[in-house]
Amino acid sequence: MEEERETLLEGRNNKNKNKKSSSLKGYSIVEDEVESKNFLMWVFLDQSSLWWAGLSWSIFFLLAVGVPLLSHFVFQCSNCEETHRRPYDDIVQLSLSIFSLLSFISLSSFTRKYGLRKFLFLDKLCDVSQKVRQGYTLQLHKSMKLLCAFVLPIFVADSIYKIWWFISGGNEIPYFYNMYLSHTIACLLQMCSWLYRTSTFFFVCVLFRLICYLQILRLEDFAQVFEKESDVGLILIEHLTIRRNLRIISHRFRGFILSTLILVTASQFVSLLVTTKPGSDINIFTGGVLALCSITLVTGLFICLRSAAKITHRAQAVTSLAAKWHICATINSFDDLEEENPTTQITSTEVYPISAGSESEEGDGDDELDNTNMVPIHVHTISYQKRQALVTYFENNRSGITVFGFMLDRTSLHTIFAIQLSLTLWLLNKTIGIS
Repeated sequence: MEEERETLLEGRNNKNKNKKSSSLKGYSIVEDEVESKNFLMWVFLDQSSLWWAGLSWSIFFLLAVGVPLLSHFVFQCSNCEETHRRPYDDIVQLSLSIFSLLSFISLSSFTRKYGLRKFLFLDKLCDVSQKVRQGYTLQLHKSMKLLCAFVLPIFVADSIYKIWWFISGGNEIPYFYNMYLSHTIACLLQMCSWLYRTSTFFFVCVLFRLICYLQILRLEDFAQVFEKESDVGLILIEHLTIRRNLRIISHRFRGFILSTLILVTASQFVSLLVTTKPGSDINIFTGGVLALCSITLVTGLFICLRSAAKITHRAQAVTSLAAKWHICATINSFDDLEEENPTTQITSTEVYPISAGSESEEGDGDDELDNTNMVPIHVHTISYQKRQALVTYFENNRSGITVFGFMLDRTSLHTIFAIQLSLTLWLLNKTIGIS
């Protein structure tokens, strides 16, 4: 009787612990979702209700369409001094408004179709380890700081220019009724418009980086299966889950990434064409805002391409890790049992050490997926045929971020850079004669 009571008490304690841990997981996930939703409300991108959707679209049309049109046609100031002219304002306003429209429509469709919880993969955090969950939560907090780090410096530089432009322009700048009140309202509206459009674009780019980082954490956690006793079926199921998530991310963001690449390329070539043509008036006053606009667009594209290439590199590094694990186990089996068939299970616990010279050089660029460490061989390692089949599966099923079938890896980035450089040199040859 006493033993039965003890077992019952242990069972109740375990159940209470499981309930407590599950409640903590749920609280953490809900807290992350609330924080993300609050940030959407802060940037007026939340469309969870009819009232918020109406407010979101109204602010979008005001700051991304109305204010840029007013700024371009009313404050063109073609008769002002040379330092107050804005010959490239149409390129700046059109570029920022187009990317704001692309980002706003993409984010609206994401949240309406999938919901914020499903879109950020918060519903999948219950199935991952505590390490992955904590890393994703930490990265979620860092993403908001990263967004501010990208947006605020450019916004401050643009605000300084606009304040100087309105103050030093004086009577030359058009105004309505009261000059000071009119210029103050116009300056504030233009600053808010710039902040809104750049924040919307950077927000989608940072969200893409955040979602990719979750899969990187899962891949790093997945790499641990090769260092412990694992079944090939469990390894295959986990890898198929990660592949499915990467395919979902690719499907959701492929239109945004491709549109961003094409539009950024077109915007930069138009900017290069108008600034290098004969007779163009380019200096810090006339071309400063154009430079800020170009930095904004190129930085957002860089965030997307770098995040895609990074997760693709990590996903493809699994093949190298599996091959290294396979060869370590095979060599160990032949060292211990030279006369037996390699299909038998390995019974050694030997771990292959790396050389002392390699240990002293370890650290730069090494992680769980891509390193030069030997893999420990445990008692119940998978048989040779299963290991070989698993390595063959990894070799023929490379995963990563794709855009309509094209893999975004480092080779693709090199190709994009080569094409962009060739087009740039061709355009410079046509405008200023560089050959």
